[in-house]
Amino acid sequence: MTDQERALGEQPPAPEVEGLQRRLGQRQLTMMAIGGAIGVGLFLGSRVTIGLAGPAVILSYLLGAGIALIMSYVLTEMAVVHPVAGAFGVYAEKYLNPWAGFSVRATYGVAQIIAIGAEVTAAGIYISYWLPNVPQWIWVVLVSAALVTLNSMQVNRLGEFEYWFAMIKVAAIVAFIIVGLGLIFGIGARHAIGVANLTQHGGFLPYGWKGVWLSLTLTVTSYMGVEIIAVTAGEAQNPAVTIPRAMRNIVYRLIGFYVLAIAIMVTMVPWNQSSGSGSPFVTAFDAAHIPFAAAIMNFVVLTAALSSVNTNLYLATRMLFSLGRGGYAPKWMGKVSRNGVPHLALLASTAGIIAAILLAIFNPKNAFLMLYGAAVAGMLFVWLVILNTHLRFRKAITRERLLSLPMRLRAHPFFTVVGILLLLAISVTTFFVKGLEWSVPAFSVFLGIISLLYLGSRRRDSGRS
Repeated sequence: MTDQERALGEQPPAPEVEGLQRRLGQRQLTMMAIGGAIGVGLFLGSRVTIGLAGPAVILSYLLGAGIALIMSYVLTEMAVVHPVAGAFGVYAEKYLNPWAGFSVRATYGVAQIIAIGAEVTAAGIYISYWLPNVPQWIWVVLVSAALVTLNSMQVNRLGEFEYWFAMIKVAAIVAFIIVGLGLIFGIGARHAIGVANLTQHGGFLPYGWKGVWLSLTLTVTSYMGVEIIAVTAGEAQNPAVTIPRAMRNIVYRLIGFYVLAIAIMVTMVPWNQSSGSGSPFVTAFDAAHIPFAAAIMNFVVLTAALSSVNTNLYLATRMLFSLGRGGYAPKWMGKVSRNGVPHLALLASTAGIIAAILLAIFNPKNAFLMLYGAAVAGMLFVWLVILNTHLRFRKAITRERLLSLPMRLRAHPFFTVVGILLLLAISVTTFFVKGLEWSVPAFSVFLGIISLLYLGSRRRDSGRS
């Protein structure tokens, strides 16, 4: 048995990692993950996916759910064995190579920073629903300042705020599903809407299976948040127990929320009326003529955007912190404050907010899709690296350790390979989706730049030694 196998065969109690503090419980872990995953991808990005697939967008969310399930099992296996803040960046460095570890951490950090910009932009759009005459960039600045302050608190306080942030949108989605079902089936005094909107206006598949596949390029990103559990592992209490439980909770809830909510939305409102500006959820309540319901839903989707910004600031900060501690970024990024917060990495994570402010000033109409689309290719790359890492991880881990894991992916390597092939196909498809055509080429340039930076840093290190 190799030293690596012996190390994997034993799981000592997880210590506090690299100056971070293990203060996050399962309840907070679960809601932070839900908070990061249920955001603009569902509430605002769904207007794009509905426009691509029509009512058949339901099938796109089901396909995305299958990929998310594979990812959740893969990540849980590795996070239980290695509960560290760098998460899949550390796994990739250990099982693939140092370049993979660096590039996936840098990509994830930058993707989260860009996502932060997209989400604060969405928050500005939602607030403009009530105050259309106030420049959008003002709201972006105010929202950003509040959330950066929140992220500078101890992680358990941040987790508690995020718990209630996420709870609001979970409650709202449940309420939306209940009210929507009541309207569709005519429960109460109202006339039943019925299911005619699923087959009218071009049918259930107005753009055929091509539309379903094209919309998958964005619907799959709605599930990109399950990896949050792995990133929080470095600050989780008793990770061998809390991580699997939190992962089970988030994945099945996400699938239920997404599929049911989207299905009800395209049933309540003709799909060709849901792809305009603003959130389709607000449009659905407007169309139902429920007093104040649209304004309330707008508040909810605003809360959802704030929740996502909050979580993504956390994720970007921890990934930059991991790069600083690993020697791949300036050492100041790896420093923590007295309350256990990587405050300088947090400051660096606000770069996406600055981009959002500039876009809100100079190109407010297209700001959201420009930022959201830029993050898509990066996240596809991250998921591909995670799946490839899992193939090597399974070869290294002992059978005894594998059987002791509370969650493990069956029929290995079948599902891992299927996930890789699907993500590669989705990456190619981005070339044919309006707004995403340049996502992969732009990311390729970024990957080339960070690879050169990596090679330069390695040469400097070898020169010193």
